[in-house]
Amino acid sequence: MQQLHYYDFGEGVTAFSTTRRGGYSTGQYGEFNINRYCGDDNEHIRQNRTLLCRMLGIEDDRLLMPHQTHDTRVALIDNGFLALSAAEQQAALEGIDAVMTEVPGLCIGVSTADCIPILLYDPEHRAVCAVHAGWRGTVGRIVQKAVTAMTAAYGSRPDMILAQIGPGISLDSFEVGQEVYDAFAAAGFNMSAISRRYSSRPQPSSSTLSNMELLEKWHIDLPACNRLQLLDCGLQPAAITLSGICTYKQHDTFFSARRLGINSGRIFTGIMI
Repeated sequence: MQQLHYYDFGEGVTAFSTTRRGGYSTGQYGEFNINRYCGDDNEHIRQNRTLLCRMLGIEDDRLLMPHQTHDTRVALIDNGFLALSAAEQQAALEGIDAVMTEVPGLCIGVSTADCIPILLYDPEHRAVCAVHAGWRGTVGRIVQKAVTAMTAAYGSRPDMILAQIGPGISLDSFEVGQEVYDAFAAAGFNMSAISRRYSSRPQPSSSTLSNMELLEKWHIDLPACNRLQLLDCGLQPAAITLSGICTYKQHDTFFSARRLGINSGRIFTGIMI
């Protein structure tokens, strides 16, 4: 049986991240993966989806996940969307990195393996959103765009929204190149709050400053950056919860593309009213 990591949004909402435990996939996809876009066996994916739907008490067509492309597009899932054919739905979810709905009994979610999954819940209007925030999406402020989209679609008030930041790569583990650091800086982020230099190996005692720089790499705190964006949107500090799970460090339990390679499974972080 699949072991889910659950989040508490209160009565009437189911929210979770899948783990690697309790599925049918093998190798670097083992054991539980439902992502169709990472090279896993289609039959294993089907069996894993069936298992998850059984746990959630829904049919397979009520489990929706977009094909993410590290963009910042947000899709509204309503009864009109659900009336489309399976092929039309798949086309509509192409290039989407956040999905939102107010339809009960419909599980929406995003797929990650080091990127940051974020779940949003508006208890006033009974609406939910799932966001995929990799570093590009974080630079593009996708979580802020998701809050704006919920406000426009449902009348959500940011100060009433609850947020869960799920398993993803931590500051300690997310080493980046100078170009990534520069992208965040150019986008206007407070770099002292979201970045730090780490030595890549022990520093020689007689190093010059230029040599010291060669030994150091920037690290970015993606969970913290997304949390700050949510605060900037108007969410209350107490309404934002961080899982504290680093996928790179806990790759035995949660998929990590940096540890397992691109051809490996993905975590599904979902939410359902």
